[in-house]
Amino acid sequence: MEHESTPDYKKLEVKKVEKADEEIIGLLKETVLGAEGGMRYSMQNTEERIKSYGAGLSFMALYKKNSLKGVIGLCRRKTLNCGIPYESTHLRYLSMKSAFQTEQAPDHRSDRFPAVEDNFKQKILSLFKGSPIDETVPGETVVPHVMYAYVESKNERSKNLINQAGYEYIRSFLTVAFSRFYPRRSPAVTRLRPEEEPAMGRLLEEQYRNYCFYSDEFSFLDHKYYVLKKDNVIVAGVCAIPARYRVVNVPGLWGWLMMKVMPVTPLFKKLFQPEEFRYIILNAIYCRKGSEDLLPDLFEAVCAEEGYHTALTWHDDHSELFEVLRTNRRMGALNRMLNAKPGLIYASFSGMQTGETDKFYECPAYISGFDFS
Repeated sequence: MEHESTPDYKKLEVKKVEKADEEIIGLLKETVLGAEGGMRYSMQNTEERIKSYGAGLSFMALYKKNSLKGVIGLCRRKTLNCGIPYESTHLRYLSMKSAFQTEQAPDHRSDRFPAVEDNFKQKILSLFKGSPIDETVPGETVVPHVMYAYVESKNERSKNLINQAGYEYIRSFLTVAFSRFYPRRSPAVTRLRPEEEPAMGRLLEEQYRNYCFYSDEFSFLDHKYYVLKKDNVIVAGVCAIPARYRVVNVPGLWGWLMMKVMPVTPLFKKLFQPEEFRYIILNAIYCRKGSEDLLPDLFEAVCAEEGYHTALTWHDDHSELFEVLRTNRRMGALNRMLNAKPGLIYASFSGMQTGETDKFYECPAYISGFDFS
């Protein structure tokens, strides 16, 4: 494993780690995600997902006396932004030991923190800036690059940190759920053959041509892309990614019902079990114009094929696809119960011309479901 260290500063050291080791994976496994007052959960297949990222994922890790105190993942990928490709980095897997977490920002901005915590913040903030891929050679043009992260709207601590790092809020997105107590297969839905994936990829690229942050990196993960055909023509498609969470807390009345009532209620316990919430991520959704009403049929068949009752997907809340799913009355009981708060997209740009970043604020963002798995 390769490490690239920054100078030690009051016994705090930041290292670039090219591949997650057992210590990093252990920290990520024990991390409870979510904001205080919001849904709190932990991912149950972290090691498997890290392997799926492959060489595209590296880490910046904070150590004190050779003991890991915090880590952040840098997922390098190319994204299409209204058809224009950019080198991009998605930030995820931010985890810190509790003693090193920053306090929530007060209404009046304050930068006063305990000495060790402030040192840590400055280290991490410096890592968020600029491109982790290309070192700029003096006299040469900076390679256009965008770094972006998803932040929960209720997570004031994370918003404060990423704001101080120079990231700007650009878009918001919401969770959409699908559920069936007894999902049924459909003869119209089949699993795409590997040789058919390039043609499907072109359909997806065309559908998301006016989106930002589009990436086909995990569109055909494990060759689990399902399509619904009508008159032998693909009219809808989706990649099914199995995932597992352990849900610690869901606030409010609906949260009480989900945590206390649903797990012991016939039928509803099929949809949700907090100790092991099993669901399918619906990623890289395709829908031909005029076939929007068929999406629930596709989702139901996919759940039946994969052996699940619940599915989740995330979409820019000002996109056409989100509106299609939000207004569909056949998405199931869990979607009607869901009271999810918006997620926020923050981004930092480098090497771009004046006005070149406008599209990121004005156009819907493609949300990779894999990044939530």
